[in-house]
Amino acid sequence: MDQPWWNPFVWVSLALVASLISWRIGVSVALVELVLGVVAGNTLHPPIGDWMNFLASTGALVLTFLAGAELDRGTVKRFWKQSLLLGLIGFAAPFALVWGLTEGLLGWERASAQIAGLALSTTSVAVVYAVMVETGLNETPLGKLILAACFVNDLGTVAVLGFLFTTFDIWFWVFVGITLLAMLVLPRAASHFLARFRSHPSEPGIRYLLPVLFGLALIAVKGGSEGVLPAYLAGMVLADTFSSDRELLRRMRAMAFALLTPFYFLRAGSFVSLPAVMANVGLVVLFSLGKTVAKFIGLFPVGMAMGMPKRANLYNTLMMSTGLTFGTISALYGLTHGLITEGQYSVLVVVVILTALIPTVVAQAFVQPRERERGCVLREGKRETAA
Repeated sequence: MDQPWWNPFVWVSLALVASLISWRIGVSVALVELVLGVVAGNTLHPPIGDWMNFLASTGALVLTFLAGAELDRGTVKRFWKQSLLLGLIGFAAPFALVWGLTEGLLGWERASAQIAGLALSTTSVAVVYAVMVETGLNETPLGKLILAACFVNDLGTVAVLGFLFTTFDIWFWVFVGITLLAMLVLPRAASHFLARFRSHPSEPGIRYLLPVLFGLALIAVKGGSEGVLPAYLAGMVLADTFSSDRELLRRMRAMAFALLTPFYFLRAGSFVSLPAVMANVGLVVLFSLGKTVAKFIGLFPVGMAMGMPKRANLYNTLMMSTGLTFGTISALYGLTHGLITEGQYSVLVVVVILTALIPTVVAQAFVQPRERERGCVLREGKRETAA
């Protein structure tokens, strides 16, 4: 249709349907949105306009920022070694396996194989955080540990992508400098601003944070990185600020989940081409299994050695087997820079999105941590529980 409101009507209706289905069957709404995006993209084919790209990109920024803001400094300090170890292994195991598989077995060029390894090495902070919020795990030590480990995992992907392929020009160092300066200045500046303009109907607090996120994203992209990275860092340094103003965090989360994140997940799902999946089903299965097996081989034994309860360990491993934002970013980087072909890109994106769906469905349906396991995180010398 030429009517300008038709496409927004279709996508917003899908978002509403996803919310109702999620409420009815008790499955994360992010998962339902991904599935409906796949269905819509392969049947209705509603166009994705600039407005939706903007809302989806903003949704990714805000959701990643909120994930950082949910981190509890005490939990992170208490288990920083464990979250660092889980994150690094969660990155390195699939990166090495998929790189070796694609170059050694499939004969891909080295740069193409490295892009494949990077695309499938990630977690999805956006998916994991959305699930954490809906299940209430974001308020528990276990959920905060999982989010911290996911961030370290994705930070490894971004760092290695930059090391292997980014030109370290002046803009890269400008990005690093501005980001470091912002991390130092933001806690005091934001606390002062939010204290002065709290509880005004125009929401000056949220309006203050959005230009900060957009500005950092602008500099990040200009410097060869991605906007969601400084957004997560900004959330982390403002975690204490939000801990003293939970109402602002609640309102910002409501804005994100009602208006922004549905378009992020619906749009991501719409990129899955079912004909492309069927045409390359062997590669899709091989890569999906390769990533998941590598995550389990690397993460599950480490979780056991740390004393993580079995059910919580399985849940953590499945959550860290997801992928979306940084996986598609890595694949798109390879395509736009001529490092992979369109066919290789399609296969990687399909696998990335499938890994956002399948591990999360399994985790939600079969291994959600019980109440006592949410507070029992892991062992340091002897088993420790949340205070």
